[in-house]
Amino acid sequence: MTRPVALVGPTASGKSALALALARVRSDAELVSVDSMQVYRGMDVGTATPSASERDEVPHHGLDLIDPHEEFTVAEFQRRVLAAVDDIEARGRRALLVGGTGLYLQAVVDGLEVPGRYPDVRAGLDAEPDTAALHRRLSELDPLAAARMEPTNRRRVLRALEVTIGGGRPFSSYGPGLDAYPPSRFRLVGLRLPRPVLDERIAARYAAQVEAGFVEEVRRVWEDPRGVSRSAAQALGYKELADHLAGRCTLEEALELAVRRTRRFARRQERWFRRDPRITWLEPPPPDHDARAVLDELLAIWDEPG
Repeated sequence: MTRPVALVGPTASGKSALALALARVRSDAELVSVDSMQVYRGMDVGTATPSASERDEVPHHGLDLIDPHEEFTVAEFQRRVLAAVDDIEARGRRALLVGGTGLYLQAVVDGLEVPGRYPDVRAGLDAEPDTAALHRRLSELDPLAAARMEPTNRRRVLRALEVTIGGGRPFSSYGPGLDAYPPSRFRLVGLRLPRPVLDERIAARYAAQVEAGFVEEVRRVWEDPRGVSRSAAQALGYKELADHLAGRCTLEEALELAVRRTRRFARRQERWFRRDPRITWLEPPPPDHDARAVLDELLAIWDEPG
């Protein structure tokens, strides 16, 4: 019995190209996106969603699930991806998960029990500017959760308080947290590139996306009378180009800021995945650092039994 594989790594590292290369030589493979932004219809250029021809060639799942005005949660993503994996396996085929959204990946491979959302509670908590005060409040309500996070990590503190207060159940009761790495039925493989190479690729990809119509895509999405959801608005590059379209900056300034933010995001992705001891790392060799150069290594992992 072979296990499904998850191919992870920072943005622009070449995950999609490597996954497609594997699927072209292993006819049992179907690709499942683990990208929190490729779920949105009409946001294909800026999220580097696989092309129509690539999707015609190899089955893809987890793409174009909802419209940009709709909110999308980790729990909904988890439900849809696990259903896709089950369907793939029921047909005698194998799933290759591909992406860099760490929380979404961990929700799938570890079967996390994902707490609900309580926007009214969150809004009230967010009005408190003192993160240390919020952490002290969490220490009173859920000491275990408070001990698991830095008092200065506002995002995590807010989320833990939101769940504890809104759900009437301690945040820590949902499991050991994101720093636990239990055995998983998924085999985890990561792509690792030198940071200067990754930085260059991020800038080059933005240039190519603009040539491919990224600005026009942002205009179309942002002018939709239904609006853009909070979750969709977090897509890298979109806000910056929307600011350009609104006349708040030049295109060059928007792209420069988008590149900087995306490079910082890639660093966070690296840190997230580096903590997971279950990942087998592949390093495409110089001078090109082409991810497809490690295809044989990935195939060897893919073909391992059990």
